Amino acid sequence: MNVVSTRPQKIHPHKFTLWLAIGSIIMMFAGLTSAYIVKGEQPGWSTVVVPKIFYYSTGVILISSLTMQMALKSFKERNMQQYRILLTVTATLGLAFLVMQILGFQQLFNSGVKLEGGAGAAQFLYIIFGLHGLHVLGGAIALLVMFLKAFSARVRNYNAIPVEVISTYWHFVDLLWVYLFVFFLVKS
Repeated sequence: MNVVSTRPQKIHPHKFTLWLAIGSIIMMFAGLTSAYIVKGEQPGWSTVVVPKIFYYSTGVILISSLTMQMALKSFKERNMQQYRILLTVTATLGLAFLVMQILGFQQLFNSGVKLEGGAGAAQFLYIIFGLHGLHVLGGAIALLVMFLKAFSARVRNYNAIPVEVISTYWHFVDLLWVYLFVFFLVKS
């Protein structure tokens, strides 16, 4: 006689913490984009043209999400050589995204779009895209830690939880960027 357990599976504490953080981040960006909509209806509102480099950075971050998913799959299959390569590519694409964001902000600034003064989309763009960049930077640092562990001769842990957590976070910041980018394209 087989006994089937009906106990619900528990979520790993790191995954639970990640989902709480993601919920908080969603609420923060929902508040900021809602404020943008409300302020955009006021007199004197000025819009801003999003630099073309942000289009390219969108492609880069989407590709990095694909390479991260492939890295997770490779890790679970214990194909460590492919995992290391894909993790390296993901981290490189993440850093390329951040560099492109900085270049985009420089283009905005050089074209006269400043954070201070005025009333309009520019201030929100700097704040919202800048906060997103900080979250990507946090993800890039986590990727760097994973990268160092992947190439360390001392670490031989095949626990997939840390890789799953960073993968979920990385997909989240990718999707968040797509939302924010499309939001600015539609609302500007």
